[in-house]
Amino acid sequence: MAADALTMRGRRARPRVRLMPHLTGWGFVGPATLVIVGLSIFPAVWALILSLRDDNLLAPGSFVGLQNYRDLLDDPDLRAATLHTLLYSVLYVPGSLIIGLPIALALNRPIRFRAFYRTCLFVPYVVSAAATGILANFILDPQFGIVNDLLAGAGIARQGFLQDPSQALLTLVVVSLWGSVGLPIVVYLAALQDIPRELLEAARVDGAGAFRVFRAVTLPQLRPATVFLVIWQTIDALQLFDLVYTTTKGQPLDSTTVIVFYLYQQAFQLFHAGYGAAVAYALFVVTLVVSGGALWYARRGEAPS
Repeated sequence: MAADALTMRGRRARPRVRLMPHLTGWGFVGPATLVIVGLSIFPAVWALILSLRDDNLLAPGSFVGLQNYRDLLDDPDLRAATLHTLLYSVLYVPGSLIIGLPIALALNRPIRFRAFYRTCLFVPYVVSAAATGILANFILDPQFGIVNDLLAGAGIARQGFLQDPSQALLTLVVVSLWGSVGLPIVVYLAALQDIPRELLEAARVDGAGAFRVFRAVTLPQLRPATVFLVIWQTIDALQLFDLVYTTTKGQPLDSTTVIVFYLYQQAFQLFHAGYGAAVAYALFVVTLVVSGGALWYARRGEAPS
């Protein structure tokens, strides 16, 4: 009887022993899970509900269904902001790859001070976009900026890089490239170092020159890195805000108003919270479709014919 009692007691204790590792694991991930739910999932759900209401952050609103989304189609200011965002993306995304790849190829060679060059090129990427924008304001100031001082010294008229509607958006692209080209450099450099040396040596033995080796061997091996960078940089371009806020604030003449800054204006300056939330969700859907389309196209290209 005593043996049976001990056996039954041991059986009851086993589930508790098995449960302890799970409780310990949840004890570690629980706080982080609560933070993610509180700062990401809950605001996303609340924004979706808000996009279906006519709220202005000052007084209780009413449920309007999909009316905010219908208004998006008839908003000329949103169309202009979308055009500015697309133009910025078309210049920024390919530009970052076109600049980053040659620099990565150069840094992949056995040159002196290679680690120093890598660090210098990556430092602007870790600097916040807000700090980059503040720095750009000083450097590009039409009266006191060092760039205009150099132009004046060369006999060229001073330029309103951030004040001229015809130059402001292009200037933001250049500033963004300076601040973010470090990522393509690092990603391409890592991909170049992962290319098997046997492939390169076999191509050279077959008589291929440097350009042919690059086109036939190196570029195909860089395809996964390129797909990643296209998706990442596209998302980055569609979410442009910090740089606009710290430099032009959408001016001059709304020539640099992009989608996220327009969202900010609607929600937090004009207090059209419901409409701003609808803009945010429309942008989310577009970003998801563009990213998914790029990923699908890349996988389709890798599939055997």
